[in-house]
Amino acid sequence: MDIIEEIRAFAPLCPQEERDKAAMLAFLHGNDDAFDRTNLTAHMTASAWIVSPDRRRVAMCWHNLYRSWSWIGGHADGERDLLAVAMREAAEETGLTTVPLRQEIFSLENLTVEGHVKRGVYVPGHVHMNVTYLLAAQETALRPKEDENSAVAWMTPEEALEASTEPWMVERVYRKLIERAAPYME
Repeated sequence: MDIIEEIRAFAPLCPQEERDKAAMLAFLHGNDDAFDRTNLTAHMTASAWIVSPDRRRVAMCWHNLYRSWSWIGGHADGERDLLAVAMREAAEETGLTTVPLRQEIFSLENLTVEGHVKRGVYVPGHVHMNVTYLLAAQETALRPKEDENSAVAWMTPEEALEASTEPWMVERVYRKLIERAAPYME
């Protein structure tokens, strides 16, 4: 199924997802370059909420740009298979081999990114139209991707909430993901 059809089929579980889904679909309808970073207004990204093999912890990385512990993810860079993007980012940013705990979209969120400098080039503020997938790690050995994160760690869901310094992400994204992942972590 095409990612636009997958997003259409996604059943929002909260007002944030309802509104973000509508905005995402409208943006995808009018922007042929929505899957490429060359769109400086917004572009598609994919994230992974990764649970440990024993299903007790989640993988978090110290994100150098955001200066916070955060989930794993990245840009689509032209790829329309966002599950593949999430799995690629999981491997690149953590060194983990992962498998989807479910093939379907786990959550949706549109996230603002402040202007910043990356590799010596200014990147204007924009929106990441993000699709999240629930993945399970096959092993526990972690390694950071030093140009993006300087540490990767397994944390209990409670530790992940305490470690993040981004209030919006804690209250509106990570709590939602922890609640939804609970049945998979028992």
